[in-house]
Amino acid sequence: AKTVLQIGMDITKGLGAGAKPEIGREAALEDRDRIAEAIDGADMLFITAGMGGGTGTGAAPIIAEVAKEMGILTVAVVTKPFAFEGKRSKVAVDGLEELSKHVDSLIIIPNEKLMEVLGEDVAFIEAFKAANDVLHNAVSGIAEIINCPGLVNVDFADVRTVMSEMGMAMMGSALATGPDRAVIAAEQAVASPLLEDVNLANARGVLVNITASHSFKMKEYYDVMNTIKSFTAEDATVIVGNVFDENIGDGLRVTMVATGLNSEMGRSAKKPEIRMVQPVVLEATTNQPIYVGEDEPAVFAPSTGRRAQVDAMKKDGIEEYDIPAFLRKQAD
Repeated sequence: AKTVLQIGMDITKGLGAGAKPEIGREAALEDRDRIAEAIDGADMLFITAGMGGGTGTGAAPIIAEVAKEMGILTVAVVTKPFAFEGKRSKVAVDGLEELSKHVDSLIIIPNEKLMEVLGEDVAFIEAFKAANDVLHNAVSGIAEIINCPGLVNVDFADVRTVMSEMGMAMMGSALATGPDRAVIAAEQAVASPLLEDVNLANARGVLVNITASHSFKMKEYYDVMNTIKSFTAEDATVIVGNVFDENIGDGLRVTMVATGLNSEMGRSAKKPEIRMVQPVVLEATTNQPIYVGEDEPAVFAPSTGRRAQVDAMKKDGIEEYDIPAFLRKQAD
């Protein structure tokens, strides 16, 4: 059943937080017990919010804190305002830093990338619909991994193992067809430009789900895992699931969640800086941006890795000059 919980009635008098995070925070604190009651019994909680305003920025960290105290696996999927929004951008960064203290994973959708990704001629409403689609895909993609039974099943316990208290993470999904569908889908699941500043070699946990019809071959299973393993750490915990779905036709989908990418962060006493990987919309590929907290810039992927990314995109029919310039340059 749909549940709507109004918070901070005494503080806001039924209005919003007036773009003041401190009011949003006080509103959540006022109804802390009611929030706990509303999420009681949940194994996993998704928090969605627009950062930079009052309610989302102020209340989301309190909700996450309550959830973590209750032992709930907590993932936040939030938007970050445009750079030209001035103070809202600074407020959003501060809010993200506070939110990151209480969630297991933090997925960020930066509005600033909408025009770059979708082009200058995109309609206003379509741009924000695209941001909502990314948010929806991030939530539904993880939920699908848990809820879809398969021959080799991945359940909530596996998701918790990979995502709980693991720091920075990323999620990617790709669908491919044809004789090389396994390699292409696997490469595109990790090769999106949103991984520009991410070094998967540090991944401590990797969750892979492969969806295909009963035509799925053992060699394709090997190709998927061998491709993904080439991007990750030797000692990473890798959990693999396989779901048969005849509705997918001759397609093969690879969904991957990689975590622990900033394993060095915990060793530093310096306050982590908020960074983001940026989303790019690719045909037949669902790419999710996710929070990055680091003290130093992430290690850039080697040129050989970028060449594999560019080749994977070309195999899927993407024209060379539709591939982001920075990827082409790094592949040279």
